[in-house]
Amino acid sequence: MPAPGPQQGGRGFLRSETGIRLLSSLVLVALALASAWAGGPFLAAFWLLAAGAAAIEWRQVGKLERPLPMRFALFAGILAASILSVVDPPSAVVLVVAALAILAVLAAGRGRRDRVWGLVGLGVTTILATAPVLVREHPALGLTGLLWIFAVVWGTDVAAYFTGRALGGPKLAPRISPGKTWSGFFGGLAVGTLLGTLVAAIGEGLGWERPLSWFALVLLAALASVVGQIGDLAESALKRHFKVKDSSKLIPGHGGVLDRIDAFTAVCAFVLAGLALAALAG
Repeated sequence: MPAPGPQQGGRGFLRSETGIRLLSSLVLVALALASAWAGGPFLAAFWLLAAGAAAIEWRQVGKLERPLPMRFALFAGILAASILSVVDPPSAVVLVVAALAILAVLAAGRGRRDRVWGLVGLGVTTILATAPVLVREHPALGLTGLLWIFAVVWGTDVAAYFTGRALGGPKLAPRISPGKTWSGFFGGLAVGTLLGTLVAAIGEGLGWERPLSWFALVLLAALASVVGQIGDLAESALKRHFKVKDSSKLIPGHGGVLDRIDAFTAVCAFVLAGLALAALAG
């Protein structure tokens, strides 16, 4: 039997699970970077769509008893917060919208579990919809700040995966995610910190005014990498609790939106918390 030619081999790779996963990753990265560069309504629309898909998956994973009113409450809160993050970014406005959305979720939930699950989902999806816009529009962070988050999260994720596969070793949290190892954790930490620092250096070279010392930026990149990996583990724990492998099959080779934004959302929350503390201190 003749060996497959270059074209056949290439097609075979693209149809494999690894090839599909790689193609999906490239498309998602391209869309995220393009929306970040464009900013404004384009950035808000991209993350609003992601948050809407995540809200649907959240409802499906949690098996809410009253899906329609809860879904409406989640979407209303996410949409309002997303629009206001572009039109009027001050945190007070976002807090008002969040309060109204919380009341809607409480009214839509039938039992205590539904209400708690709905409130947590509202928090996760609202952060996902608004944080990229708020960071992009922040005068001290801007595009470089958002790219810094991307670099830390993506660098950590990719390096943790390949380092863990190459080196193996003791498991990080075998009861939650059997595939994760301590070698992957430290590999992800090293690369995520390095890439975050590199993005900050490139940004400064292109005119970005660095708001913190280099020591502080390196430390924040390392902390963000750890926070992202904790967010990844938290999502794995939720899926294990509800006995599901993937939140959905929306993204070929990856699963659902929730499976891809766990670390990103955690790091966004970390950055927003830092901005809030800085505002209070100032």
